[in-house]
Amino acid sequence: MSRGVLITGASRGVGAAAAYAFATAGDRVVLHCRGAVERAEQVRAGLPGDGHAVVAADLGDPAAIPALVGDSAAVLGRIDVLVNNAAMFVDEPVAGSRRVGHPLPETSYEDWVATWRRTLAVNLEGAAHVTWCVARQMLDQAPADGVRRGAIVNVGSRGAYRGEPDVPAYGASKAGLHALGQSLAASLAPHDISVTSIAPGFIATDMTEAFLTGPGGDAIRAQSPFGRVATAEEVGQAIHWLASPEANWASGAVLDYNGASYLH
Repeated sequence: MSRGVLITGASRGVGAAAAYAFATAGDRVVLHCRGAVERAEQVRAGLPGDGHAVVAADLGDPAAIPALVGDSAAVLGRIDVLVNNAAMFVDEPVAGSRRVGHPLPETSYEDWVATWRRTLAVNLEGAAHVTWCVARQMLDQAPADGVRRGAIVNVGSRGAYRGEPDVPAYGASKAGLHALGQSLAASLAPHDISVTSIAPGFIATDMTEAFLTGPGGDAIRAQSPFGRVATAEEVGQAIHWLASPEANWASGAVLDYNGASYLH
């Protein structure tokens, strides 16, 4: 049975790979992006099957989220699966160093406050607001015969556990996302809606290419005893499994997916 799937942040990387995994399984996918519509359309054009679409919205703007979910539901008929993948982190060069981010010793108070507000608005609050709108639709609209009422998968990070000294707002937002998922797993289980999270380590994407090909690339790969980083396709397949009926009993879990690069 084909499902309707909404994936946030699906114009590249893990979101695009997850879209391909769901579409290959016969699902219809709405790819959300903030502004990279052309790139998202290229991803959509490469998906197998029909009925896919692109919807643009800024998840940092709560007023834009009901329309995003409404437009997605109109395309799909019903949203059966939500993947909260969209995230941002401040990657401005740190003054006087080769690092990027907002480490406390090198960041002004004004920049610190602005970074935290924007990061949490997108990574945590945005995901929470999208989840509210989608979960309400799942509750209010019965699924097709043979389809579960709903599945929600949050894309977190190992940074929620190990700490992110250069991008602490990012690490905190992912820890909050994990906690949100566990709270909602308990809340929504009586309604046959599962909520799981995945906490990947470093992933090879176009956004991380500069890190992996730079002087620190070998050290990044050496963090895992496998001697490499994950591919976006591997993470996308894991997300697809977490949204499957076979993973229903994993609701509330946070899946460490980091090649044993961080154990806790």
